[in-house]
Amino acid sequence: MENIAPFVWVAIAIILAIGEGATAQLVSIWFVLGAVVTAIVSMFVPDVMVQIIVFVAVSGITLAATRPFVKKIVKFKKVSTNSDKNIGKTAVVTIDIDNEQSTGQVKINGETWTARTTDNSKPKAGDTVMVDSIEGVKLMVTPVK
Repeated sequence: MENIAPFVWVAIAIILAIGEGATAQLVSIWFVLGAVVTAIVSMFVPDVMVQIIVFVAVSGITLAATRPFVKKIVKFKKVSTNSDKNIGKTAVVTIDIDNEQSTGQVKINGETWTARTTDNSKPKAGDTVMVDSIEGVKLMVTPVK
């Protein structure tokens, strides 16, 4: 019977390479290298357990050796939105804020936002709050005293 393991490992490498190409970050390149090396090894060593060990070892070694370098050279900059301009500004509570009930809204610059407090306080409608940060589509606020 013919040894099909090299073809299986090459197929795995191709699938992982396609996955790598579909992402913006280096997430599976180490496994592609591990699969390629294992494909070569599988031509000479038919034992599947040895092949799996080689795959894991090569993938782990290349990951450990190159990941710190890759993190230094690949930098993804945070895309700021116009919403960032609201941080540090004051807003008026329009619906009472209660983190436990997941309720609360504020109005800032003519826009209504869902809001939660960073200190678990419960500002009432009409109170003024300071915008500390933005988490998703919610403003994280603290009451202005």
